[in-house]
Amino acid sequence: MEVDTLDHQIVDALRLDGRVSFSALAEILGVADQTVARRYRRMRDGGLRVAALPDGVRLGYDMWMIRLQTTPDSAGAIAEALARRPDTTWVTLGSGGTEVTCVVQNPGTADREALLLQKLPRTPRIVSVRAHCLMHHFAGGPVGGEARDTRLSAGQIARLRPPVPPPGTTAVLTDEDRPLLAALNRDGRLGYPALAAALGWSESTVRRRLEHLRATGAIFFDVEMNPALLGYPARFLLWLTVAPAHLAAVGQELARHEEVVFVAATTGETNLMATVICRDMAQLYTYVTRRIGPLRGVERLESVPALRHVKQVAAVV
Repeated sequence: MEVDTLDHQIVDALRLDGRVSFSALAEILGVADQTVARRYRRMRDGGLRVAALPDGVRLGYDMWMIRLQTTPDSAGAIAEALARRPDTTWVTLGSGGTEVTCVVQNPGTADREALLLQKLPRTPRIVSVRAHCLMHHFAGGPVGGEARDTRLSAGQIARLRPPVPPPGTTAVLTDEDRPLLAALNRDGRLGYPALAAALGWSESTVRRRLEHLRATGAIFFDVEMNPALLGYPARFLLWLTVAPAHLAAVGQELARHEEVVFVAATTGETNLMATVICRDMAQLYTYVTRRIGPLRGVERLESVPALRHVKQVAAVV
């Protein structure tokens, strides 16, 4: 599937507002409604998905980056099992097929302790478990910033960006909201009639609950798409050790780089993790040596090729 400038604009727009209507998006982009709908459906058939996720930052969830070393014959099965968990937001196979990395977020400590202290250590063929608590997000996920190479103009971005919840707004995700979130995680663009039918709710209830969750910042919408379709087939996880005095500055600088789609400060022997997309290995080499190498405070860098994303943001169905 070939992706042109208009397709890229549609993807960038959905990153800003995953539920923007085709008519509104068409007006912003200056094309016909039918054109936007046709392009979206073509990309959806090619793997594009819009998914709702709980905003773990605003909700105060435990958020962990877990690195598993496995035997070569078991990494795929373990990654698939993790991908089926509702508390994982993405699962990646890397490092020659022996490393599985995933992000886990939970509303309380009980599920986290069960996973880290019981389930994973007792799983056959897992050689080691390293768990890094996410302390601060600089880019990606709930804080956005995934499209620094956007094809949208500043004016278009301003019209698409959802309003920020007012200061003091409390984000709450109740048990009653979870069926709605699960449906929107499978397809974030389901219409109100389809959501009402799937949940057994009235359309007015669906609309009211969804508008409340968005207005309070309890959920956000992300886009799942193979970056190779946008011209970035090489994906890497970077684990950096940064002197504490320079951690914030390095994280903020990486967040401005168009190669970086996610960066966060973590606990552990490495304290900054970034996901990088590049056109090829030569671009990665240039990026590491010319952009990261000169940064003050960077003491060590480990790069891990991401061989396959088993789960990005949407539920595995």
